[in-house]
Amino acid sequence: MRLKTKEFDDVVVIEVKGNLMGGPDLQKFRELLHKLLDKGKKKVVVDVKNVKFMNSAGLGTLISGLTTMRNSGGDLKIANPTDKIESLLMITRLIRVFETYNSVEEAVASYKKRTKKR
Repeated sequence: MRLKTKEFDDVVVIEVKGNLMGGPDLQKFRELLHKLLDKGKKKVVVDVKNVKFMNSAGLGTLISGLTTMRNSGGDLKIANPTDKIESLLMITRLIRVFETYNSVEEAVASYKKRTKKR
């Protein structure tokens, strides 16, 4: 898994590329979120359009990230879920937990609007 960040105003977009399967990836993701929080960045969008495979541990990584951000007064939203990832979120009912958006632009804009699309 590779992580790349971009900033749009006060929102940080994390582009995830490869497989999201927990293990060392979880630690890498967690460290990135803590670095962002240390810099006062609390609005995060995770772009998953380039995630090829995600298992239950990968879902756990996203849940851990969401918990970390919310416990610090922030939030984490998902952008560009593939059909497989959206199906996984629906089957596990995590679609009710995560705010998901069809594009990074919609997800970033949602922080300004504070409206949810589910």
